[in-house]
Amino acid sequence: MSASRTAAGASYAPAVLEEIADGVHAYVQETGGWCVNNAGVLLDEGRAPVVVDTVATEARARRFGEAVRRLGGAAPRVLVNTHFHGDHTFGNALVGGPDTVIVAHERARREMAAAGLGLTGLWPGVEWGTIELRLPDTTYDRRMELHVGGRAVQLLHPGPAHTTGDTLVWLPAEGVLFAGDVVLPGCTPFLLMGSLSGSLRALAELRALAPRVVVGGHGPLAGPEAIDETERYLRWLLRTAEDARAAGLAPLEAARQLGTHPFQDWTDPERLVGNLHRAYAEADGGPEGEPLDVVRIFGEMVEFNDGRLPACHA
Repeated sequence: MSASRTAAGASYAPAVLEEIADGVHAYVQETGGWCVNNAGVLLDEGRAPVVVDTVATEARARRFGEAVRRLGGAAPRVLVNTHFHGDHTFGNALVGGPDTVIVAHERARREMAAAGLGLTGLWPGVEWGTIELRLPDTTYDRRMELHVGGRAVQLLHPGPAHTTGDTLVWLPAEGVLFAGDVVLPGCTPFLLMGSLSGSLRALAELRALAPRVVVGGHGPLAGPEAIDETERYLRWLLRTAEDARAAGLAPLEAARQLGTHPFQDWTDPERLVGNLHRAYAEADGGPEGEPLDVVRIFGEMVEFNDGRLPACHA
């Protein structure tokens, strides 16, 4: 696949389609930052494939749809959304065909309907193209199982983590985990619409699966070490939030005063501000996944970023 260009005219790396187990492909979009996500294609001999997530823009969705059809010969028969964010769902209508069944957690469907196309307003300079919201047709609560060419594909809801409606896509025979944005190898986690304590529980659940390959929602392909690295960040975040609250610092002020830290070189470091807001809310006794003022806090992330919008290469 050839390199393409952002709305600002800068080139970005091509997507890579890699077979990570027999008939299981990861669609990795570099560089993996804001709105540049990963997806998956599961082949089913003689039948249309199953797809995990879509992408953010019309141009990216058309490229991904072409890749799916080249591999599987048809539009997907089932499309699983790992959560409601637009970079994983805006391509639903373009990648899926009229007979594609879209599956997600029941909360993800509600969150997707409530959010609409609001993500586009955060980055008005991105060439989103013509996108339309296509909601899931089928939802589940805790667990659901698909059967793809004799392959068991388990959909697992870990509770509030990255969002309140996350889905983990687990292939036990192959040891392949599509983790959605619960794991973001090399990228700063983002808990503003989820839960810190819930994410730590989710990581324990992921570790117990003992995956061989982890396909994060963004970033490069990884192994189980990505789970450990994510947990290391979250425990550091918890300690950082405890110290900052004890010092009477607001989240933005705490992030600004932090200085050098072990995770400063991870992609999208401004997410620290949103993560501190989530950690503070839970420390104050708020329930996991309690709605916070996303627009206001995103504005603080822009302030932390010296008044610049976080880099989005969608």
